[in-house]
Amino acid sequence: MKENGSNYIDGFVLPIPQSHLNQYKNVAEKVAKIWKEHGAIAYFEYVGEDLKLEGTRSFPELLDAKEDEAIIFGWVVFNSREARDLANKKVATDPRMVDLIAPLTNTSKIIFDAQRMAYGGFQSLVQ
Repeated sequence: MKENGSNYIDGFVLPIPQSHLNQYKNVAEKVAKIWKEHGAIAYFEYVGEDLKLEGTRSFPELLDAKEDEAIIFGWVVFNSREARDLANKKVATDPRMVDLIAPLTNTSKIIFDAQRMAYGGFQSLVQ
């Protein structure tokens, strides 16, 4: 199914408490640089604004988001699945990631809960 010249992406969606959105943004900006150092060709994160469409299930419903949570939608672009797999291995062992993520996952005040994040790798269908 893969076309020549098409990329591979990792996509994700997650809830973040509105009150911690700036802290999350600061971490995400640093994380984006690390991903790019390890092979990502682009990194994007957006915060939800218009999330309801009549007759469809919304991201807040899908994630069981609370009233005070923002929805983050993001994707990381790679040249290929192989490049993505290699980048994932490198990022997982990069000590900077532990230092960045630890404050967001502190059990006394969890900001980022991976159990509430939806994630997947995607190959190109239409470009």
